[in-house]
Amino acid sequence: MPDWVLQQRRAIGDHIRAERTRQKVTQERLAESAGLDRKTVNRIEQGTHATLIDHLALIARALGVPLAELVR
Repeated sequence: MPDWVLQQRRAIGDHIRAERTRQKVTQERLAESAGLDRKTVNRIEQGTHATLIDHLALIARALGVPLAELVR
């Protein structure tokens, strides 16, 4: 995988983590609200998981933010 893809993955994870912590939401609660496993949320936040756009859309909705805000 090219480095720029891995960097983008980490940046998306950072945006998700920042919004989640700003809202004082745990990974467990976010995962439950999004219908995902906590381990999946953790991997996405760490940038170690090649995620589906569907997962990102579920997370954005659970956080109440536009998807574009997480992938900027």
